[in-house]
Amino acid sequence: MKILDQDELRTAEQVLRCYLPKSSKVYGFLFGMNRNKPCTLEVAVDSWPDFKSIIFRPDQKNEHVSDYMKKVTLFCTDVQVLKRMILEENAIDWTTYFLIGGFNISLAPMLKEVAASRGVNVRGFTLVHLMSLSDPCDLPELPDNSIVTRICSLNESHIDIVNKTWKFGGNEKGYNNIKNLISHFPSCCIADETGQPVSWVLVYDYCALGLLYTLPEHRGKGYAKTLITVMSKKLHAQGYPVYCFIEEENDISFRLFKSLGFTEDPSYRAAWFEFNY
Repeated sequence: MKILDQDELRTAEQVLRCYLPKSSKVYGFLFGMNRNKPCTLEVAVDSWPDFKSIIFRPDQKNEHVSDYMKKVTLFCTDVQVLKRMILEENAIDWTTYFLIGGFNISLAPMLKEVAASRGVNVRGFTLVHLMSLSDPCDLPELPDNSIVTRICSLNESHIDIVNKTWKFGGNEKGYNNIKNLISHFPSCCIADETGQPVSWVLVYDYCALGLLYTLPEHRGKGYAKTLITVMSKKLHAQGYPVYCFIEEENDISFRLFKSLGFTEDPSYRAAWFEFNY
């Protein structure tokens, strides 16, 4: 097992690009890290330069690591190599609660087997569609109306309202997470006449579109469609991958993104699992 340095992270980004869209989450993390976005993770591979498994895990040397939920992200082209990393080489710290997010659901049996051998409880948190946009030309033209003139980026004065409405927020770690995203990653909102956001979308630290939300009294006006279109074009122009994860039960969002040209591999599903003693 090897921890990658800065030069190696750039090489790994190019390797993982070849496996898009299935490698989207690990590629997105590397895309941000290689462009000096703040990150509290370190990156481990089974071997170098020809790696078959890559794991993003909390960097215990980072002074801000405790500000965020303990999360792990992984990708592999060989399940047995990944299993050896997490079972025999202790690539993951199993002694405290953590979340593995955005992994290929086909890895679930192996992860459950390893967790059982460590006496760790596993809970399937959510199952999601992985949707990506390869060509921004598929996006509709923006309407020529007053909505477009009210589009702007979020700022730190908006952290509270985003945190309060985010289903995984409402606490200090959620606040810290959203502060990081608004401060360092692209965001987009539609403001009312007082300048307060009524609809918004952010980009996670793994570069996926997310936290899409419209206040209930402003729904049905096409705000979400407009924001996704604007943000997707902006991300593509800046070289970002353009993708998102949508929970299986969220049919409204799935149909919205599909109508805007986002596609998925119907045979592929990603998952989030919680692990805890």
